[in-house]
Amino acid sequence: MNAQQMAVPAEINNLINVTKTKYAPDARTTVFSIDAKMDNGTLILSGETNLPLAKDELISKIKIGNTSIVDNIEILPQSLLGDRVFAVVNLSVVNLRKEPKHSAEMVTQSLLGTPLNVLKKAKDGWYFIQTPDNYLGWVDDDAIFLMSKNNLDTWLAEKKIIVTKIYDHCYNSDNSHGQIVSDIVQGNILKVINEKADFFEVQFPDKRLAFIEKNNAKLIDDWLASIELSGESILNLAHKYMGIPYLWGGTSVKGFDCSGFTKTVYFLHGIVLPRDASQQVNVGDEIDTKNGFENLIAGDLLFFGTKATDSTKEKVTHVGIYISDLDFIHEGGMVKINSFDPKKDIYSKYRTNTFLRAKRILSSVGKNGVQLVKDIQLYK
Repeated sequence: MNAQQMAVPAEINNLINVTKTKYAPDARTTVFSIDAKMDNGTLILSGETNLPLAKDELISKIKIGNTSIVDNIEILPQSLLGDRVFAVVNLSVVNLRKEPKHSAEMVTQSLLGTPLNVLKKAKDGWYFIQTPDNYLGWVDDDAIFLMSKNNLDTWLAEKKIIVTKIYDHCYNSDNSHGQIVSDIVQGNILKVINEKADFFEVQFPDKRLAFIEKNNAKLIDDWLASIELSGESILNLAHKYMGIPYLWGGTSVKGFDCSGFTKTVYFLHGIVLPRDASQQVNVGDEIDTKNGFENLIAGDLLFFGTKATDSTKEKVTHVGIYISDLDFIHEGGMVKINSFDPKKDIYSKYRTNTFLRAKRILSSVGKNGVQLVKDIQLYK
């Protein structure tokens, strides 16, 4: 440290930490990376955040101490993006990475037609994006189609279909023997150009045209009107995924992790759950399981992990869906059914011993953190 440089006062670092805890406690969903240094009596703040209010509050509190400040904090999205600070997923399933490279850890996935916020660009065509449930990750430029706000509004207002078949293809002509344009998976959303007797003519975000068999998709409005929000319907869909293998970060029928499985089942009922089990446990109505499982009903979410002790907090690491008669379905190696009942062959002693709590989602639609697709800003 030279004569002009000084240690940052402890109260400054404390203000940064307090502001981060208040506005950005979860790095999976918010950006608040602020550094401070002193130079010749001047405090220099650098870094980035997508939370302007957090930055403003931090600086206003520091100024109370009459500290001279140089503000080098960048507010995301980056100005170099211009007006293209939105995007729509352009492939059937897109992998979001922890860093801007294909070898980085996959943190989650997004489905074709999903609108996104674009926050910044890295070299080699990678973009840092935020999904409608606020999850953050890096995608390559083939995965998304960049849009302005006007472009996105136009896209959202267009007539669209949602793919209802678990897995299929779309073609360059209105027959299933044509050239394949792309694979498609359940939950994909595409713009409708035209309807024929047995096919929808659709358009991808990047303007590619294709044909999808009508038996494998529904108009969005028809799909929303047909949704049955019941435990039975939740389980009917969950059972269709039996045997799908575990995939870290997976939220599609190409592979699930535990919370990706529950998230997908509920998304295809028009409900957007938070991404991870440790986030999903914070939404919905808590069910009393202190004396056993008699209060559970079909469709309730079950959470597992490490119980709290005098010195450690509870840690949620797994989630599944209750069926009935002490059985539950979950993604653990593959989508499968286990039981809390020690008399059954499918009994899981490990899951029974690590059970923490249960939440009811269907009683909380539109409240307690349980959001409908139609109510989320990015889908409007």
